[in-house]
Amino acid sequence: MAELTTFDVASIDEMANAPQQVGTLEAVKAKVLVLGDEHSLQSIRVELSSEADLFFHYMHVIDEAGFLAIQEQQKLMVEFADYPNVLIRMLNNCIKEPHSHLAVFVMKQDVDARLDFIQNMEYKFVELMSCHFIRSPEEIVQHQITFRYNAVKTRLNMMQSRLEDVNNLVKLKNPSLLLQLQKSTTSGHLMGGR
Repeated sequence: MAELTTFDVASIDEMANAPQQVGTLEAVKAKVLVLGDEHSLQSIRVELSSEADLFFHYMHVIDEAGFLAIQEQQKLMVEFADYPNVLIRMLNNCIKEPHSHLAVFVMKQDVDARLDFIQNMEYKFVELMSCHFIRSPEEIVQHQITFRYNAVKTRLNMMQSRLEDVNNLVKLKNPSLLLQLQKSTTSGHLMGGR
């Protein structure tokens, strides 16, 4: 089971001796991965990444023992088997109802971070749940960057092939139109256009 969703997160850097916290709002992609099936869930991994920063990649990995500790600390009323669906529901709430549901990603100076899910009750902000994240190791970040680069490269090749097919069709059906299109794109390049 995997859910890929993009939501806005307010990111805050916590520095050891910083008097103020610096925050930015940016779109973050979340991927929820589950090891095992519904009846025998072994572990859950949530990956956060950003198109704006290719090196931003954090993971939240938890098994049942780790979840029990969080469940007790945060007084959660859900079981481990329901945890992935709760995470997905919270992420989707941040997308569908950004005025009332917030996700705040707090980064420390080292590799630690946390994602706080907060609900705006109009008169009070209530922290619903908090997830501990760690910065992904360099090799995972490099792998993700390579994968994303190859995906864009493949998409570009497909679009160039599609453009060539359209050009061939226009050349066959209406050669003068193709010449006119080629002239207008060439003159656009010369005039500082695309």
